[in-house]
Amino acid sequence: MGDSLIHDPDGGLPRLLEIMARLRDPETGCPWDIEQDFASIAPYTIEEAYEVSDAIEREAWGELKGELGDLLFQTVFHAQMASERGLFDFHDVADVMSDKMVARHPHVFGDESRDKSAAQQTLDWEKIKAEERAAKAQKGVLDGVALGLPALMRAVKLQNRAARVGFDWPGAGEVLDKIREETEELVEARDRLGPDEIEEEFGDLLFVMANLARHLKVDPEKALRGANAKFTRRFNRIEEKLKAMDKRPEESDLAEMDRLWDEAKAEERKPA
Repeated sequence: MGDSLIHDPDGGLPRLLEIMARLRDPETGCPWDIEQDFASIAPYTIEEAYEVSDAIEREAWGELKGELGDLLFQTVFHAQMASERGLFDFHDVADVMSDKMVARHPHVFGDESRDKSAAQQTLDWEKIKAEERAAKAQKGVLDGVALGLPALMRAVKLQNRAARVGFDWPGAGEVLDKIREETEELVEARDRLGPDEIEEEFGDLLFVMANLARHLKVDPEKALRGANAKFTRRFNRIEEKLKAMDKRPEESDLAEMDRLWDEAKAEERKPA
């Protein structure tokens, strides 16, 4: 049945699981796939998640199906390796997720009323997750915030956890005061201290900036992606303008490129 399933265009998830098992077959599989382990595959898993996010951000719906497939394949890959070690298999992964969703939505799958706001549901969700962490013997407030998260995202999650127990500034004003303080410390480190201290103070400033994002209800990852996209768009416009002048960026200078940047900025702000 294996070969017929592998070549079945409508084989769905069973087909994908069979393909993964064959790729990892120690005798007939792919040498590269056979050599991989959890640690070596983890970076690809993170990368695929970002590519899903990128497709959504660009509203590239034609690409999204493929990107979601790539991300699903990462789950299948990890589950296959776990199955080979007798840890769990893909069906266990699906069952754990199903159990978790049912337990976290008693207002849908249980006896609780659905007559509650989204804000109240968020509070209930956090309470349920806290109970789950306690069952896992995660005693500290910050336990369970994944080390592998992007640093900016992890900063926000750590701050949210601390805020739940009252360790938080009252408002954005106090955070802005802290940003000024951290900026002064960074300047002092630049002028008087070494690279290690500069890095530490820079990290402190970024951490407080993440906290400001929380208080302003801004997603810092999304905000920075937007800034990256804007920079890319405007710099590309500089290159286009220079090309029209038969010049490349390396043949220009800062003053000229800064002037072209301002032109690109003004063009974006013109009414459509």
